[in-house]
Amino acid sequence: MLFSIIITLIVVFSLVFAALNGSLTALSAAAVAGAKDAVSLCISLSGMICLWSGVMELMRRAGLSEKLSKFMRPVLSWLYPTAAKDPETMDALSTNVSANLLGLGNAATPAGIKAAVGLKRLSGLDSASDELCLLVVMNTASIQLIPATVASLRASFGAAAPFDIIPAVWLSSILSVSAGILAAKLFRHFLRT
Repeated sequence: MLFSIIITLIVVFSLVFAALNGSLTALSAAAVAGAKDAVSLCISLSGMICLWSGVMELMRRAGLSEKLSKFMRPVLSWLYPTAAKDPETMDALSTNVSANLLGLGNAATPAGIKAAVGLKRLSGLDSASDELCLLVVMNTASIQLIPATVASLRASFGAAAPFDIIPAVWLSSILSVSAGILAAKLFRHFLRT
């Protein structure tokens, strides 16, 4: 509700200031150009998202997702001890982490939702459990090995080498996930005592 009010106020203020400055035609031209650019961007991103979502499906059918899940299980079991008791929730967590590793936030979303539902069910709480909060933190600040979505954005805007950001992405994503996990563990420790 608040977000709708903020967006409405932005539009109203833009129209008022454009009318006061005599630049309504420039405002309408910018709105049309922005809408055109948004559609072009969505079309260019959809190709990359479809490609990597297909790769994720092939990984699942070939059994690679299951192998990756087994590889990540010790770390995920340590981070999510309650989820480790439920194979379905653990598989959803592993799929979510796998998709995020490939930089596929859109493909990671369904698995993240399934994992969140499983964590909520396992906790039995009316509010978010510590593990559910940790899932949100890790999903938001995910480690990305292949920043597919960002690279496709860079390619759509004409970058000569869209994947040359990989070292910076690795460093920043590892630091952000580490900071997020540390913060979640610290809050959990201090809020419980």
